[in-house]
Amino acid sequence: MDPVSAPALTDRRRLPSAARIVIKVGSSSLTDGHGRLDPDRLRALVDVLAARRAAGGQVVLVSSGAIAAGLGPLGLSARPRDLATQQATASVGQGILVAHYTKAFWDHGIRVGQVLLTAEDTVRRGHYRNAQRALGRLLDLGVVPIVNENDTVATEEIRFGDNDRLAALVSHLVHADALVLLTDVDGLYTGPPSRAGSTRIATVTGPQDLEGVDISARGSAVGTGGMVTKLESVAIAAGSGIPVVLTSAAQAAQALAGDDVGTWFAATGRRASTRLLWLAHAARTRGRLVLDDGAVRAVVERRMSLLPAGITGVDGDFEAGDPVDLVTADGTVVARGLVGFSSAEVPDLLGHTTSELRAELGPGYDRVVVHRDDLVLVRRRPRAATRQRQDAGLS
Repeated sequence: MDPVSAPALTDRRRLPSAARIVIKVGSSSLTDGHGRLDPDRLRALVDVLAARRAAGGQVVLVSSGAIAAGLGPLGLSARPRDLATQQATASVGQGILVAHYTKAFWDHGIRVGQVLLTAEDTVRRGHYRNAQRALGRLLDLGVVPIVNENDTVATEEIRFGDNDRLAALVSHLVHADALVLLTDVDGLYTGPPSRAGSTRIATVTGPQDLEGVDISARGSAVGTGGMVTKLESVAIAAGSGIPVVLTSAAQAAQALAGDDVGTWFAATGRRASTRLLWLAHAARTRGRLVLDDGAVRAVVERRMSLLPAGITGVDGDFEAGDPVDLVTADGTVVARGLVGFSSAEVPDLLGHTTSELRAELGPGYDRVVVHRDDLVLVRRRPRAATRQRQDAGLS
């Protein structure tokens, strides 16, 4: 079955027939009680994924755990707080983590390939296409890609922030049929699982299924995500045509078999352009362009490219090709796009028509500032009372 053309999965019972699945596992599912990498837990997960491969399905594994794997060798008792120590710990731990995966998969006759990404790698046209080609070729060769954020070089400005969101974006990059999020809880509950009366939510198909759900519980000490980040990743995947299963690593085999475990988030939207999805969810903007009312209407309502004549102001330091926010006069972000000029060039363009720019500055300056093909609309963030439903991509 061609993974790109496979029909959308409308029911968890169809998961066994999915051609390509992205599976994300968090640090808490791979570590022991002291926060150190647990090889037995890792091998148990690999056994499940190897069985999936043996059944003919392709697997992409997005794995946290590099920092957790580096804690013991560096003599650290807890996840470091400062970025430099996090980077150093990830540098030590990533090799250990992949070595364990390499050995565990090789015992099943399966090769693995390491893929480290930063958000910066995914928002530029050439970079994301390179990542897409590399992952596709690994899968064609029968290799299981093991993807992680490149914590060793990532700065706060170019981070995904957590591997839940990275997994959702990778799902689109490889045209996955489904995303499986493995965590330390066995599904989404109406409240913290430890709270008396909390019950598992088996299926989420719309905003009504999340009414009154309490997702305030924090994540584990060795990871960066909690249930909020899980639902944010669901927003990216399910909201753009990829169903999601959220469950524990202990129930991974049952989830992949289509059993009624965890929580099934039905796809609530259509598949989006991969590049625009990266732009909407992975890019950290370098600046902003202030639009007049006419330009706002042209961009938002008529889905047109942004012309120089509609820009009234510019902020930030950016180069051509960088992501920028497009904002109204009062600062409301209405869109995000890849800008065609640097921040040093834009001020000379403000308020001028393309014909005027051609006459005054010469050929090359009479083009759009942000082309409609490089632009994605941004919905205003909902109020706190409705935020969690929006995060789940269901409102």
